[in-house]
Amino acid sequence: MTEWKREEGEETIFRTCAWSPPGCHPVGCGLQVHVKDGVVVEVEGDPEHPITKGALCPRCLALTEYVYHEDRIVHPMKRAREDRGLDKWESCSWEEATDLVADAAREIIEQYGAETICVFGGTGREANYWYTQWANLVFGTPNAVYAQAGWSCYGPRISNTAFMLGGGYPEIDYAQKFADRYEHEGWVAPEVVVCWGKEPLRSNPDGMYGHALIEMMRQFGTKVICVDPRIHWLGSRSEIVLQVNPGTDTAMAMAWIYVMDKEGLVDREWIDAWTYGYDELVERCQTMPPSKAAEICGVPEDLIWKAARMYGSARPSALAWGLAVDENPNGTQLGQCLIALMTITGFIDAPGGTTLGMGDDGGNRVHDGGGIDASQRIEDENDSTLMLALKNGIMTQEMWDTKRIGVDKYPAVGSIMWTAHPDEFLKALETEQPYKVHMAGFVSSNPVGTAISAEPQRWYKALKQLDFNYACDCFMNPTIMSCCDVVFPVASTIEHDGMVVTHYASNASFYGAQNKCVQVGECKSDIEIMMMVGKKLHPGFWNRFETQEDYDNFHVMRSWLPFRELRDKVVVMSEEPYYKYKIGKLRPDGQPGFPTTTGRVELYSLMYQNWGEDPLPYYEPPVYSPGALPELGREYPLMMITGARQQEFFHSEHKQVPSLRQLTPWPMVDINVYDAETYGIEEGDWVEISSPYGSIRQLARVVPTMKKGVVHCMHGFWYPEENGEVPNLYGNWKSNVNMLMPNSVNGKLGFGNTFKQMMVSIKRVDGRGGPNDPDANGIVLEPSRQEEFTVQQTWRPADESTAVYLQK
Repeated sequence: MTEWKREEGEETIFRTCAWSPPGCHPVGCGLQVHVKDGVVVEVEGDPEHPITKGALCPRCLALTEYVYHEDRIVHPMKRAREDRGLDKWESCSWEEATDLVADAAREIIEQYGAETICVFGGTGREANYWYTQWANLVFGTPNAVYAQAGWSCYGPRISNTAFMLGGGYPEIDYAQKFADRYEHEGWVAPEVVVCWGKEPLRSNPDGMYGHALIEMMRQFGTKVICVDPRIHWLGSRSEIVLQVNPGTDTAMAMAWIYVMDKEGLVDREWIDAWTYGYDELVERCQTMPPSKAAEICGVPEDLIWKAARMYGSARPSALAWGLAVDENPNGTQLGQCLIALMTITGFIDAPGGTTLGMGDDGGNRVHDGGGIDASQRIEDENDSTLMLALKNGIMTQEMWDTKRIGVDKYPAVGSIMWTAHPDEFLKALETEQPYKVHMAGFVSSNPVGTAISAEPQRWYKALKQLDFNYACDCFMNPTIMSCCDVVFPVASTIEHDGMVVTHYASNASFYGAQNKCVQVGECKSDIEIMMMVGKKLHPGFWNRFETQEDYDNFHVMRSWLPFRELRDKVVVMSEEPYYKYKIGKLRPDGQPGFPTTTGRVELYSLMYQNWGEDPLPYYEPPVYSPGALPELGREYPLMMITGARQQEFFHSEHKQVPSLRQLTPWPMVDINVYDAETYGIEEGDWVEISSPYGSIRQLARVVPTMKKGVVHCMHGFWYPEENGEVPNLYGNWKSNVNMLMPNSVNGKLGFGNTFKQMMVSIKRVDGRGGPNDPDANGIVLEPSRQEEFTVQQTWRPADESTAVYLQK
């Protein structure tokens, strides 16, 4: 094995595993970074990485463009509060910048209470670990906030898993845990893999490398079934594609269970031994035969039978689920069905099936566990972030129980995600109820921008009113420009040490070292910044850590894997066994079974019942659809989905990187050829897409692979080359698909929203110019409205509760 750092001629070559920033899910692709005279001259794939084997996505290959971009923030900066929205930033020292944040927090805590401070976290990035720690351990506030409406990314799936399996994220088995991979003696290839609302080739989400699926298709004949309104590249190579109507997936999944039980395609012996509530589940699914699901989903009935039979007959089979579960008010019920489909075949945590991780209860902890060797251990090293805050007097139990916004209404969200509820938090910002919020931090989060938040104009209006705001990021963005007073420059993945582990360790395939290769400007890692502010506010806790490595070894790494050992090895495979539920590797008491109330997979969910939800899945139609709202449907006759990835971008990132932006210079909306003809739209036309909440413009891409009556709008698009000051904010409002989405259209447990099921209209508009041409590419606000950025709304429930409105 090649050393992690070596000299070749005038270059030093570092082996490392990428995470973020720039953004990416925690997949840990292997890099070789060539450095000459302290500057990166080349980034290439590491052929010794056991999974990526030298392959890299375009984002990693363009890393030098990102790291050395002329617009990158490389020094701390400050700005007067009255200059928010104006490019009047000036550089300052780290000491001054951290003093400004610490002093503001101290004053606000003394005057109003720590709960009036909040810390926002983004999606995918490593800072996902740290924003809750900023909140709990630096400021002593319970209000960490992920701003996406309905916590509609990963949270619903994590919660489904916790409620039904007890934890440990399920992922298809591609021999990802073993150093010898496909040669491992216990591994077998899946015969069939279902990708349900998931396109791993473009997103490589968390722990599912898309190329691994292609490897298994080529080498072992694995067949694929896709459930998606689109036919993407992988779908075109699949055996079956079920192009469901947006938001109807739960009906399809219930019909699969109906078929598999009716035709004896389940493992009844396994079900009797390891599940709770199967007969009740089957009885419920009798209400959704394939004939009914076909009508709801817009899919031929015989194709539903064929797909369910194919999956149920495979030995073994695996199922990968994606954002279709999360971005759906009916999504937790879909998740119930999909976990049932993963398990009732008997191939859960089995070779070639759907694997489980050991999760927190199995000792497989990262951000809330681990430590250094026994001789150096600190008493509370194995405590969660919350427990550390409580034991060190940084936060009280009463504050956690009573001041975390939104969890009184949605306790299920609060029990698993340990954050405030995003939709309720937005209402609290606007109404100052249950109390007024005074300060916000944005740790790799951009709620005013284009990545995740619905109705971003509401976030903008609320956040700019706060007393003090700061951000940690690499580039200026709409949130920082419009709302912040201090910004800290964050080190990229090749500028700091750390660890990356797939699925945030809830299903670890390997542990990868992020090895520092260079220093750019005065950039620091998220941990270093957090430590600097933490030492000024709570020195009793934070002064125990002199370096980031101290903190990593305490609160990041495993006790059996201190950072320097991981650094030297670069990659350590988890080597987790199969059938962990049989050998006591899932339960904290070491007994066989699952860490649930019954010790079984709870197909009849006692946790759902505990939260006041139906313990069995049920289908509810999309809230916003021509069928549900026929009068409104005449104005908005199409259904829109969003969120499909581009390999050259990660959500809203990379738009300023030249080699990546040239691949997709403009935001694209995919429209079926027949719909395009109906609306007089041709390839390359600028079009206006409108919903009951607003309008945006994108460039039409006419394709035969999109389901008729459905369009897909690109998300995360903005124009960093444009004027960044208010009101333009880098073209934030022009092509931002989140302008079309409402907040507070959640399921009963508080999860889900309309990102993949929104009714819209589409029309051709004149002009095909660049982003500065208002007639070609954007919404131009009237001068009298520029400061407010309100979007004209043709319809909206009076009490913002769509479900109540529809019942009335």
